[in-house]
Amino acid sequence: MCDTKDYIIDQAYILFMNKSYEAVSINDISKAVGMTKGALYHHFVNKEELFKSVIDKYLIINPHCVYAEDKTFYQFIEETLESTKNIVETIFDKYPNFIPVSYLSLLIDAMRHYPGFTTDKIDILDREIETIKKNMDNAVARGELRSEINTQIMSINYFSLTAGMATSILKDNTPQKALDLLRDHLHELYKVSKT
Repeated sequence: MCDTKDYIIDQAYILFMNKSYEAVSINDISKAVGMTKGALYHHFVNKEELFKSVIDKYLIINPHCVYAEDKTFYQFIEETLESTKNIVETIFDKYPNFIPVSYLSLLIDAMRHYPGFTTDKIDILDREIETIKKNMDNAVARGELRSEINTQIMSINYFSLTAGMATSILKDNTPQKALDLLRDHLHELYKVSKT
């Protein structure tokens, strides 16, 4: 049963990536998975429940910044880059024909059709910025970063650079180029902030 549910979720993901939530019908899904609507309803109560399962599986936005007192800010940057690379590779490797603008559309559909999605994700993003700030504050206290930098503003800048990587991918559909650009941006931020 789990394998069948996963298969349905995977096929629905492809449909929701290529069409909006509104445009995908239960008929479309049942055809894509090769089941009757009745069999489909055995696994999912309705389209909304299936959509939520797709979002829960494929639009995972989890905090990846970690605070550690003994970590340098440079190490923190390298961990951010590695984590971001893993996320991007997972998305692109699983679906080689991945179109970033479709992923963005799916994200917007999740915000519109998945109650609580936006609030939950904004909370995660706020915690991410707070973790970046804690790492910066720690680096300032240890003398790695300049004491006069505003760590609140700089942590938002740091976060904006990582989130802005999506724009680079949308522009070129080239994840490696976007990762290289992010690396350059974060290293430059480090250069202007360090003592």
